Amino acid sequence: MTRTVMVRNIIAVAAITLVSVGLSGCDYWPPALQTQIEQLRSELQSATLEKAQLQNQLASIAKVKDDLQTQVNDLSRANQDKSTMIASLQSGLSAAQGRLAKSAKAATPKASAVKPPAKVTQKAPAKKKAPAKTAVKH
Repeated sequence: MTRTVMVRNIIAVAAITLVSVGLSGCDYWPPALQTQIEQLRSELQSATLEKAQLQNQLASIAKVKDDLQTQVNDLSRANQDKSTMIASLQSGLSAAQGRLAKSAKAATPKASAVKPPAKVTQKAPAKKKAPAKTAVKH
C-alpha cells in the first residue's frame, strides 16, 4: 500500500503543478516563436510609420484639392460674370446695329438724291533726293 500511496501523491503533485503552471502562465517561449513575434512587431512598426506618412500625404492632397476647388469656384464665377457681360454687350451691339441700319435707310434716299461728283486728286510725285557726293580717291 505504501507504493500506491506514493504513486497517488506523485500524481497529485504533478496535477497541482500542471494546474498552477497553467493558471500562472508560462514564461518560456520557443526561439522560433520569439523570432516570429519580433518580426510581427517590426512589421507593425513599419506599417504604423507608413500609415502616418500616408495620412500626411492625404492631408496635403486634401489641402491642394480644396485650394483647386476654390480656384475652380472663383473661375466659374468669373466665367459667369464674363458670359453675362458678353450677352449684355452683344445685346447692346445688336441694338446699335439696328439703329445704324435705320439711320442708314433714312439717310440713303437723301444720299441718292444729291450725289456729289467724285473728285480724283493725284498726288504730286515725291521729289527725289540728289545723290550724295562720294569722295573719289586718286
